[in-house]
Amino acid sequence: MSDNASNDRELRLELTLNAPRDKVWRCWTEMPLLDQWYCPRPWQAVFSEVDLRVGGATRCVMKGPGGESHESNGVYLEVVPGRRLVFTDAYSQGWVPSGEPFFTGIIELEDDGNGGTRYTAIARHWTADASRRHAEMGFHDGWTAAARQLEALAATLEDAA
Repeated sequence: MSDNASNDRELRLELTLNAPRDKVWRCWTEMPLLDQWYCPRPWQAVFSEVDLRVGGATRCVMKGPGGESHESNGVYLEVVPGRRLVFTDAYSQGWVPSGEPFFTGIIELEDDGNGGTRYTAIARHWTADASRRHAEMGFHDGWTAAARQLEALAATLEDAA
Protein backbone atom coordinates (compact mmCIF):
# COMPACT_ATOMS: atom_id res chain seq x y z
CA MET A 1 0.00 0.00 0.00
CA SER A 2 1.28 3.46 -0.80
CA ASP A 3 0.20 7.06 -1.02
CA ASN A 4 0.91 8.93 -4.19
CA ALA A 5 3.08 11.69 -2.68
CA SER A 6 3.08 13.67 -5.93
CA ASN A 7 -0.66 14.28 -5.68
CA ASP A 8 -2.04 15.61 -2.41
CA ARG A 9 -5.62 14.94 -3.54
CA GLU A 10 -5.25 11.19 -4.13
CA LEU A 11 -5.20 8.22 -1.79
CA ARG A 12 -4.17 4.84 -3.16
CA LEU A 13 -4.33 1.25 -1.93
CA GLU A 14 -2.55 -1.57 -3.76
CA LEU A 15 -2.99 -5.18 -2.66
CA THR A 16 -2.78 -8.68 -4.06
CA LEU A 17 -5.99 -10.57 -3.32
CA ASN A 18 -6.00 -14.34 -3.16
CA ALA A 19 -9.08 -14.65 -5.36
CA PRO A 20 -9.60 -14.68 -9.13
CA ARG A 21 -10.29 -11.37 -10.86
CA ASP A 22 -13.72 -12.46 -12.16
CA LYS A 23 -14.91 -13.21 -8.63
CA VAL A 24 -13.48 -9.96 -7.26
CA TRP A 25 -15.37 -8.16 -10.04
CA ARG A 26 -18.60 -9.92 -9.07
CA CYS A 27 -18.13 -8.75 -5.47
CA TRP A 28 -17.86 -5.16 -6.71
CA THR A 29 -20.84 -5.33 -9.07
CA GLU A 30 -23.52 -7.64 -7.63
CA MET A 31 -25.71 -6.00 -5.01
CA PRO A 32 -26.18 -9.03 -2.72
CA LEU A 33 -22.39 -9.49 -2.64
CA LEU A 34 -21.64 -5.80 -2.06
CA ASP A 35 -23.81 -5.88 1.06
CA GLN A 36 -21.58 -8.60 2.53
CA TRP A 37 -18.17 -6.90 2.37
CA TYR A 38 -18.33 -3.20 1.46
CA CYS A 39 -17.86 -1.75 4.97
CA PRO A 40 -15.27 -2.84 7.51
CA ARG A 41 -17.02 -4.82 10.22
CA PRO A 42 -18.82 -4.14 12.51
CA TRP A 43 -20.26 -1.60 10.05
CA GLN A 44 -22.71 -2.93 7.46
CA ALA A 45 -23.57 -1.75 3.95
CA VAL A 46 -27.08 -1.93 2.57
CA PHE A 47 -27.24 -1.29 -1.16
CA SER A 48 -30.59 -0.37 -2.68
CA GLU A 49 -29.39 0.24 -6.24
CA VAL A 50 -26.49 -0.84 -8.45
CA ASP A 51 -27.19 0.23 -12.04
CA LEU A 52 -23.91 -0.92 -13.59
CA ARG A 53 -23.58 1.34 -16.63
CA VAL A 54 -22.10 4.76 -17.31
CA GLY A 55 -24.49 7.21 -15.67
CA GLY A 56 -26.14 4.43 -13.68
CA ALA A 57 -26.89 5.08 -10.03
CA THR A 58 -25.36 3.46 -6.99
CA ARG A 59 -27.15 3.90 -3.66
CA CYS A 60 -25.96 2.63 -0.31
CA VAL A 61 -26.47 3.27 3.38
CA MET A 62 -23.60 2.34 5.69
CA LYS A 63 -24.79 1.49 9.21
CA GLY A 64 -22.61 1.55 12.30
CA PRO A 65 -22.85 -0.59 15.43
CA GLY A 66 -24.01 2.38 17.52
CA GLY A 67 -26.92 3.22 15.23
CA GLU A 68 -25.00 5.73 13.12
CA SER A 69 -25.63 5.80 9.40
CA HIS A 70 -24.04 7.38 6.35
CA GLU A 71 -25.71 7.57 2.96
CA SER A 72 -23.42 7.06 -0.03
CA ASN A 73 -24.96 7.74 -3.44
CA GLY A 74 -23.47 8.44 -6.82
CA VAL A 75 -23.07 7.36 -10.40
CA TYR A 76 -20.74 5.20 -12.43
CA LEU A 77 -18.42 7.11 -14.75
CA GLU A 78 -16.67 4.15 -16.37
CA VAL A 79 -17.37 0.42 -16.44
CA VAL A 80 -14.84 -1.90 -18.09
CA PRO A 81 -16.16 -5.37 -17.22
CA GLY A 82 -13.75 -7.38 -15.12
CA ARG A 83 -11.07 -4.68 -15.15
CA ARG A 84 -12.04 -1.14 -14.12
CA LEU A 85 -14.84 0.60 -12.26
CA VAL A 86 -15.01 4.37 -11.76
CA PHE A 87 -17.70 5.98 -9.61
CA THR A 88 -18.30 9.34 -7.99
CA ASP A 89 -20.54 11.04 -5.48
CA ALA A 90 -20.24 14.30 -7.47
CA TYR A 91 -23.46 13.44 -9.33
CA SER A 92 -26.67 11.63 -8.62
CA GLN A 93 -28.78 9.79 -11.14
CA GLY A 94 -29.50 11.84 -14.26
CA TRP A 95 -26.18 13.70 -13.93
CA VAL A 96 -27.64 16.03 -11.29
CA PRO A 97 -24.74 17.58 -9.33
CA SER A 98 -24.63 16.55 -5.69
CA GLY A 99 -24.57 19.07 -2.89
CA GLU A 100 -21.03 18.47 -1.73
CA PRO A 101 -18.92 15.94 -3.65
CA PHE A 102 -16.24 14.13 -1.67
CA PHE A 103 -14.35 11.86 -4.06
CA THR A 104 -14.19 9.77 -7.20
CA GLY A 105 -13.34 6.10 -6.71
CA ILE A 106 -11.33 4.08 -9.19
CA ILE A 107 -11.04 0.31 -8.86
CA GLU A 108 -8.55 -1.48 -11.12
CA LEU A 109 -8.20 -5.25 -11.31
CA GLU A 110 -5.44 -7.26 -13.00
CA ASP A 111 -4.56 -10.95 -12.93
CA ASP A 112 -1.47 -11.52 -10.79
CA GLY A 113 -0.33 -14.57 -12.80
CA ASN A 114 -0.91 -16.95 -9.87
CA GLY A 115 -4.72 -17.10 -9.80
CA GLY A 116 -5.08 -13.97 -7.68
CA THR A 117 -5.86 -10.35 -8.40
CA ARG A 118 -3.74 -7.22 -8.32
CA TYR A 119 -6.19 -4.80 -6.72
CA THR A 120 -5.79 -1.04 -6.88
CA ALA A 121 -8.26 1.30 -5.19
CA ILE A 122 -7.84 5.03 -5.74
CA ALA A 123 -9.78 7.84 -4.11
CA ARG A 124 -9.41 11.20 -5.89
CA HIS A 125 -10.66 14.20 -3.98
CA TRP A 126 -11.62 17.70 -5.08
CA THR A 127 -9.33 19.29 -2.49
CA ALA A 128 -6.20 18.41 -0.56
CA ASP A 129 -8.17 19.03 2.64
CA ALA A 130 -10.79 16.44 1.66
CA SER A 131 -8.02 13.94 0.91
CA ARG A 132 -6.39 14.63 4.28
CA ARG A 133 -9.75 14.21 6.07
CA HIS A 134 -10.35 10.90 4.25
CA ALA A 135 -6.90 9.69 5.30
CA GLU A 136 -7.60 10.73 8.91
CA MET A 137 -10.96 8.92 8.79
CA GLY A 138 -8.95 5.74 8.22
CA PHE A 139 -8.89 5.32 4.45
CA HIS A 140 -5.99 2.85 4.41
CA ASP A 141 -7.08 0.72 7.37
CA GLY A 142 -10.76 0.79 6.43
CA TRP A 143 -10.33 0.13 2.72
CA THR A 144 -7.79 -2.62 3.48
CA ALA A 145 -10.18 -4.29 5.92
CA ALA A 146 -13.02 -4.09 3.38
CA ALA A 147 -10.75 -5.47 0.62
CA ARG A 148 -9.80 -8.41 2.83
CA GLN A 149 -13.51 -9.06 3.48
CA LEU A 150 -14.06 -8.91 -0.31
CA GLU A 151 -11.17 -11.36 -0.78
CA ALA A 152 -12.66 -13.83 1.71
CA LEU A 153 -16.09 -13.61 0.09
CA ALA A 154 -14.72 -13.92 -3.47
CA ALA A 155 -12.85 -17.07 -2.45
CA THR A 156 -16.18 -18.72 -1.52
CA LEU A 157 -17.95 -18.03 -4.84
CA GLU A 158 -18.63 -20.80 -7.30
CA ASP A 159 -17.30 -20.48 -10.84
CA ALA A 160 -19.77 -18.93 -13.28
CA ALA A 161 -21.67 -21.47 -15.37
